Amino acid sequence: MARKKISTTVYITPEQNERLKLLHDKTKVPVAEYIRQGIDLVLEQYHDRLPGQLSFLGAAVPRTGTGTGTGGQPK
Repeated sequence: MARKKISTTVYITPEQNERLKLLHDKTKVPVAEYIRQGIDLVLEQYHDRLPGQLSFLGAAVPRTGTGTGTGGQPK
């Protein structure tokens, strides 16, 4: 089941827009999906700066998935 999406506005360069459109034309994957995947990559890269959920023993609970609902790519 697809997760609910929140609408937002982002500003990208004309070059980013052109390359994303070319990628979409070749793969038929929506540009919005590539933007969500990019956000997930940044959130993963900076995960140590985000608050985490603690277990009863005080150790951080491992995170699972990327949050996109698309299965994510293995690292």
